[in-house]
Amino acid sequence: MGADNAKKYFILFILLAFGALCVNVFGQSAEPFEVKVTGHGDKAIILIPGFASSGAVWDDTREIFEKDHLCYTLTMAGFAGVPAKSETTFKAWEKAIADYILKHKISKPVIIGHSMGGAMALAIAADYPDLPSQIVIVDALPFLAAMRDPSIQAKEKPDCAGAIAQIKAMSDAQFRQMQQGSMTMLMADTIHRRDVIEWSMRSDRGVFAGMYCDFFNTDLRSKLGSIKCPAMVLLESYFANFKPAIEDQYKLLQTGDYRYATKGLHFIMYDDKDWYETQLKNFVG
Repeated sequence: MGADNAKKYFILFILLAFGALCVNVFGQSAEPFEVKVTGHGDKAIILIPGFASSGAVWDDTREIFEKDHLCYTLTMAGFAGVPAKSETTFKAWEKAIADYILKHKISKPVIIGHSMGGAMALAIAADYPDLPSQIVIVDALPFLAAMRDPSIQAKEKPDCAGAIAQIKAMSDAQFRQMQQGSMTMLMADTIHRRDVIEWSMRSDRGVFAGMYCDFFNTDLRSKLGSIKCPAMVLLESYFANFKPAIEDQYKLLQTGDYRYATKGLHFIMYDDKDWYETQLKNFVG
């Protein structure tokens, strides 16, 4: 091999090695979520999906705003095929999202969250009140467990080991059957129901069980008075039967605007799409 060829191969080796380093360093996110950044504009929107859901749950929502907004669509680590990471707790994820907003200098974003993601938006707005310009809560409550038992008290450190062991012990067929039953009660839209079930099947079982246990034990009611920004709370049609209990949970939220869907179930963005999109457009602008 001539000197020139040897030099070429050496340079190629260096470039390939550097490329591999870049993929390793920059291709793997340090945050406990994946982020898809789309759209353009001076205004930003952070989209947080619900429990075991992919960021794809926001596809139609994102299309509404991408022409005028920079959209950051998250999928949390351990959900819908995104690899799990350490410290899977509601509080750790809340802090990581807030840190991401600060790190990337995302000025006054609108934060939109569904279900667990809606509770996350509430928590961020309460703990970091100067961070968002607006929040949209899509069918989420400050303390989900209290709907079942109003006297229940959140534990500082819940023991989730039993729940994790139980879910991990399930076969794929058993887990799928459980999720099919759950989604029948949570979604009227049968087409998108299949997608949501598949997101669950691709989720890490330990994260699935551990985060559900931790989220179910999270009580945000006492901190809602710290929220400064306008908040729109979109609730499924069935919840209109429980207005006093639901709005009692939100009683400290001084900036809240509560609206109940006209039809459908928990996944309002699918089940009452036209109504949902109209509310968003009017609120966010």
